[in-house]
Amino acid sequence: MLYRVGYPSSFELIRGGRFRDGHLLTLGKLMILIPAHNEAATIERIVTEASDRVDRPVVVIDDNSSDDTADRALAAGAIVLPLALQLGAWGATQAGLRFAARHGWPIAVTLDADGQHEPALIPELIAPIRAGVADVVIGACPSRASVGRRIAWRYFRALTGIALDDITSGFRAYNRPAIERLSCPDASLLDYQDVGVLLILRRQGLRIQEVQVPMQSRGDGRSRIFDSWWTVGRYMIQTSLLCVARIGHGPAHPQPDEPRSPL
Repeated sequence: MLYRVGYPSSFELIRGGRFRDGHLLTLGKLMILIPAHNEAATIERIVTEASDRVDRPVVVIDDNSSDDTADRALAAGAIVLPLALQLGAWGATQAGLRFAARHGWPIAVTLDADGQHEPALIPELIAPIRAGVADVVIGACPSRASVGRRIAWRYFRALTGIALDDITSGFRAYNRPAIERLSCPDASLLDYQDVGVLLILRRQGLRIQEVQVPMQSRGDGRSRIFDSWWTVGRYMIQTSLLCVARIGHGPAHPQPDEPRSPL
């Protein structure tokens, strides 16, 4: 994964992985990750809201944008990881997870850059991880889905046996074992962050929960991932093949039933 790291002038990355701006933010908390591609219209507001409501480092993974997404994110106080190549939504997310893993953060929260997700709901999202009853938590909002997306969800639930209401939400929290698992090379082969990621996590025996959350309308009113029928068709075919390839395989490393420490 190729990237260079840009830091806002008011922050300094110091030994031990802490960030300084008049006070210290310790590693025992969480890192916020925002993958973004050509989101100059919304990224500054999203970073500001996330920084104001949750006093934690905000990392924007700039997926080779052609606009000034990176500059606006940096001006708003984010740490910016500019990718040398456009990797897509999951590739950018994985770059952020690898950054979090490298710097030892025990929890990472992912937000979309288009304004759908509410940073104020992060404490509610991470509560099951803090309680030690989940490894991954998905902020679910089934009511946001179109008829076509609902049909796709129903199809993939039947194909995989994954009983989740909202399998495409990018509003997620990962604990350390999940971060490390999704940073592995085999997870780099995925084009999308939904079904394939869930299959990898389930195969590893990691516990996935949903938290029902409200979501806002997209900033520009359209999906950046499913922007055409061709893209939707390719997604359905690729994800179906991925499901068939992995279906029937139990967890590679079964985990004990007792609650884990979130750290």
